[in-house]
Amino acid sequence: MKILVTGGTGYIGSHTTLALLEAGYEVVVLDNLCNSSEAALHAVEAICAKSALLIRGDVCDRALLDRIFQEHAIDAVLHFAGLKAVGESVRKPLEYYQANVCGSITLCQAMAAAGVFRLVFSSSATVYGAPEHMPIREDFPTGTPTNPYGQSKLIIENVLHDLCAAQPRWSVALLRYFNPVGAHASGLMGEDPRGIPNNLVPYISQVAVGSLNELSIFGDDYPTVDGTGVRDYIHVVDLADGHLKALQTISGGSGINVWNLGTGDGYSVRQVVHAFEQASGRPVPYRVEPRRAGDIAECWADPSKAEQELGWTATRNLQEMMADTWRWQSSHPKGYLE
Repeated sequence: MKILVTGGTGYIGSHTTLALLEAGYEVVVLDNLCNSSEAALHAVEAICAKSALLIRGDVCDRALLDRIFQEHAIDAVLHFAGLKAVGESVRKPLEYYQANVCGSITLCQAMAAAGVFRLVFSSSATVYGAPEHMPIREDFPTGTPTNPYGQSKLIIENVLHDLCAAQPRWSVALLRYFNPVGAHASGLMGEDPRGIPNNLVPYISQVAVGSLNELSIFGDDYPTVDGTGVRDYIHVVDLADGHLKALQTISGGSGINVWNLGTGDGYSVRQVVHAFEQASGRPVPYRVEPRRAGDIAECWADPSKAEQELGWTATRNLQEMMADTWRWQSSHPKGYLE
């Protein structure tokens, strides 16, 4: 089978591209490289001695998509392409709706024209908003995301629900991630954010490696184990494996399916900092700042539906996540520029 991976040079996309190649798939990657590096695919090839074909371009470019589907016998699409910084989405909402929503619609139009109806979509647990209970199950109602990034994911989910209802030929997986962290165990691939990291673990790792002075912890008065926010952190390699399982599952069916990809365990910010200090052997200085608007106290998944229907579970623990992150960051202090 030949798979089109949009956004395949990004953090999750590149790890999933590796997993696909290792599983024997052919892979075509479409990426405009606006927030990622072609070097990620060089790392993929170094690890598995197989390569993906990289096509530089934008998922909003319908003519390019049509040409890709004409020139390659694509069997299914894994769709990661999009913008993902929450804070930036508040400042630049039109750019986020254009890239994420319009890009997804354009992709689906090109897929339908080419007769390709299998799609795995990279969604997010942000679509649940602020649930009243934990852990979060897939049958929980979607909420009201507090930023354009989260809103864009929810809009795309709704579009795909409507599409599958109107056209039963479609077979779609909505994968709602929790908090992807970690890196490939080789140390050759990892998360390489542009500028100041938006997420906790890459921020911690850049403090440990000396690129940033200290970590800011936003709020220590939540009703949690130590007052700091609790989240469900999932190793990016486990997450990539979840995409393979979803792809295999939808290949023989139709309609739309929703699966949480998380571990089912929640860890506080301070617990993550401590685990990283143990893995790296370095202190991570931090200061406590006021809570950020829109942050919730705790959030973790009930992953049992994915286990039952996909045969998938996350297997890597917090210590492995931090050790793999440090192996990547310590050997690539400036990311793929090293």
